[in-house]
This record gives sequence, C-alpha cells and structure tokens, in this order.
Amino acid sequence: MSIWHTSTTPEVLTERGQPVLPGHLGIRFTEIGPDYLRATMPVAPHTHQPFGVLHGGASVVLAETVGSVAALLCVDGEKFMCLGQEINANHLRAVSSGTVTATARPFHIGARSQVWGIEIRDDEGRLVCVSRITMAVVERRPKP
Repeated sequence: MSIWHTSTTPEVLTERGQPVLPGHLGIRFTEIGPDYLRATMPVAPHTHQPFGVLHGGASVVLAETVGSVAALLCVDGEKFMCLGQEINANHLRAVSSGTVTATARPFHIGARSQVWGIEIRDDEGRLVCVSRITMAVVERRPKP
C-alpha cells in the first residue's frame, strides 16, 4: 500500500528543484517507492568542504530536500503545506567523490506533523549520514 497522496515522477520532482538550492547542488530524484523517496547528489568540489570531502551541510540539504518533498507528497498540496521544524544529522563516514544516495522513510505521518528518517549512503552502500526531520503540516492561507 502506498503512502502517497500525490502522484508524480522523479523527473518532475527533479525539474521543480532545478532553479533553487537542490538544483545548484545537483540533487536528482531517482525513485518513488510505496513508502520511500530516493534522490542522489554528486560528491564533487561544489559539494565539498575545504578539506576535499562532502560538506556536512550539503548532506543536510540533501536530507531536508528528500524529507520535505516526501512530506509534501503525503498531503493535499492545494490545502496544506509542509514546513521543516527540526532536522538533525549524524555524519558517519567521509566521502570525497562519486555520488551519495538519500532514502527517506516515514516514522510518523499525522494530520499536523510528520517525522521522517533519512539514510545517506555512498556508491558502495556504506552509511554516510543519518538524519531525522520533523515537518509541520499547516493549512495554506488564501492569497490576499
């Protein structure tokens, strides 16, 4: 059984992110499963910290991007929006090249909040970062 309220494709999600931060970092959505959302990000100089490895902040951007988009896909986007309230990340392994893949899965999908766990892995499947994001689900206000 699918958890998604909104049907879309990875290509559409990737395109929406192109003009904003996810696009600048090269984040691409790759898979929508029955209970998970997956995206990749290159590990290259534009995502490195000064010592030549993946910047922890870039990992957090990837985690927040995948978690936030997953949360939005679980609600009626015409009536509600999902806003990040808190995110944390534990950086477990340094990566200097290749691609990292983030997979977001829900811990809780409620009417007013959602909690998502995100695992980021390297090209060899090794865990690079674990993150958890809490999302507020709020009603959209009519535009004046």
